[in-house]
Amino acid sequence: MARVIGIDHLVIRVSDFERSKAFYDTVLGFLGFTRKYTFGKTAGWSNGKTLYWIGEADAEGKKHKYRIGNIGFHHYAFELGKRRDVDDLYEVLKRHKINVVDPPADYPDYGEGYYAVFFTDPDGLKLEGMVCKPPPRRKAGKPAAKRTRGG
Repeated sequence: MARVIGIDHLVIRVSDFERSKAFYDTVLGFLGFTRKYTFGKTAGWSNGKTLYWIGEADAEGKKHKYRIGNIGFHHYAFELGKRRDVDDLYEVLKRHKINVVDPPADYPDYGEGYYAVFFTDPDGLKLEGMVCKPPPRRKAGKPAAKRTRGG
C-alpha cells in the first residue's frame, strides 16, 4: 500500500496574478518561503519542504468570486513554531494592511495550546498562521514542581 509522506505542493487560482504575487511574496517571504519559480502567470514558493503555487484563473474562473462555504478550498493553515511567530505574523499583516479575519487568540476547541491568527488573501481565500503546543503533561502521581520566584 502506498503511503503519503508529506504534502508536496498546493496550487490555487487567483484573479489578479501581479497583485497576488506581491501578497504572497510578503506573507510567504515572512514565513520562510522563497519564490523559486515564475512562469508567465504562475509562481511557486518553497520552504525546502512544501511548494505553494498560484496561477491566474481563466476568464470563466474569474466570473465566480471565491466564497467560503462553497465546495472546495476552505482555508490553509501554516504551522508555526511558537506563539511569538503567530504574533509576529500578525504584526506583518497589520503593517501591510492585509485583511485579518481573527487576530491572534487561543482556540481551545481546536486543541489544548492551539493559538492562531486568520487572514485572507486578495481574493478572500482564508489563511491561518497557527501553533499547537499543549503544556507538558505531569506524570500520574507526581506533584507539580514548585515554582520559585524568577522561575
